[in-house]
Amino acid sequence: MHNTDTLGIHYSKNQGLGHWLPKNPQAVEFWIKKLKKSVAENPQPFIPEIAEFQQMVYSDPVLYANMQGMFSEAHYLKKRTPLIWEAEPTNFEDFIQLLNAIMYTAPEAYQTGVPGNQSPAGMIGFPINALLAWPMATTFGYDVFSNALVNQQLKKILAYWSKFLVTEDSRYVLIENDLSEDVIAWLSETAQQEMVQVAESSLGMEPNPISPNATFADIFNCDPSDLYYGYKSWDDFFTRTFKAQVRPITEPDNDAIITNACESAPLQIVKNVALSDQFWLKGQPYSLENMLNFDEFTPQFKGGTVYQAFLSALSFHRWHSPVNGTIVKAYVVNGTYYLENLGQGFFNPDGPDAAAPNNSQAFLTAVATRALIFIQADNPAIGLMCVMPVGMAEVSSCEITVKTGDKVKKGDQLGMFHFGGSTHCLIFQPGVNLEFNTYGETPGLDAANNIRVNTQIARVIS
Repeated sequence: MHNTDTLGIHYSKNQGLGHWLPKNPQAVEFWIKKLKKSVAENPQPFIPEIAEFQQMVYSDPVLYANMQGMFSEAHYLKKRTPLIWEAEPTNFEDFIQLLNAIMYTAPEAYQTGVPGNQSPAGMIGFPINALLAWPMATTFGYDVFSNALVNQQLKKILAYWSKFLVTEDSRYVLIENDLSEDVIAWLSETAQQEMVQVAESSLGMEPNPISPNATFADIFNCDPSDLYYGYKSWDDFFTRTFKAQVRPITEPDNDAIITNACESAPLQIVKNVALSDQFWLKGQPYSLENMLNFDEFTPQFKGGTVYQAFLSALSFHRWHSPVNGTIVKAYVVNGTYYLENLGQGFFNPDGPDAAAPNNSQAFLTAVATRALIFIQADNPAIGLMCVMPVGMAEVSSCEITVKTGDKVKKGDQLGMFHFGGSTHCLIFQPGVNLEFNTYGETPGLDAANNIRVNTQIARVIS
């Protein structure tokens, strides 16, 4: 389904899902134009990882043809659709110039409208994704981003960027406004109010612990007396933590209660999941062998239940244990970064959709970089379960902070997404009888509100 704004621009109602990119594509176009201007006025030498990527593409005729083909195909297909804006680069050479420029920037907060009457528009939280939104939706793009060598090189490039995002130099976006470019500081009153609203509107079992007049400093651990609120980098701000009383744990000693592992909006609950299925199809069924990387524990989950939910860019990005138990195994599976389900982009039967990466979330559970954290619950009625945080695009830096043998209580930290978040699954074995509670929020891409981390998400029914 598509909407049309006052400028006559068509966009998906889900395009801004999670606020990773502004809903109005014109905001993305303005940002890319600004990036192109920056490259023209202040060209930078390629970082070694991008120079290596360029050489890899140029030395492989098939990869080079596919790379150029995805930009050309996107440009051609867009002319045959209602997608009237021209946002992405049109060839590989333009793309790597812009990609290189991103390595020296941090994600920005955007607003739209005329001065004096502006409103938050989201963030350019996936700047590389913004460049690739339509090229990755092509048949050539599918070939490019399923290529193992391409993904290995992208991992190196994103690792370079991550080093910048943990430095003090990345903090400029916390305090600098550029209203002529529709950019607002993350610590401006407008942006703070939006983050407060997202936290305050989250649903849960307990009475809302956030008062109607709460401020950013009332909700998150920070130091308002400091210009940067005590945050040492962009990543430090983005992985900020809640104050202890803000996210209470539902019945911490009741092993029949399963709590929410991430601050997230429910996507779907699927029972009797197959060991192997055709996850690349439009329906995107779960395929446990692919999701769990053919781990030795995988057969134990055949016919089990998967709960999936997606994270908001404006909220909380750490993972917490949903059960009392013991960590049996925990590791990160390297995967793809910009692969999406072909049936969600240009080839969506309902029409081309710029929200294709978000609409591909079930597909991403089988192909994207993800963490697998197997926990043996103290409650034998739960037994072995798995928490699976899934990265998407730039947000594929999954850090696990527990190790095999650790005892965990509900609410204990398991790890975090750096530079954002994406989606996550809770996976249960067959025979675990669960009653889920989504607090009136209908699971799906339209789910507007997060469910609080640490609140009850399910109960084991004996």
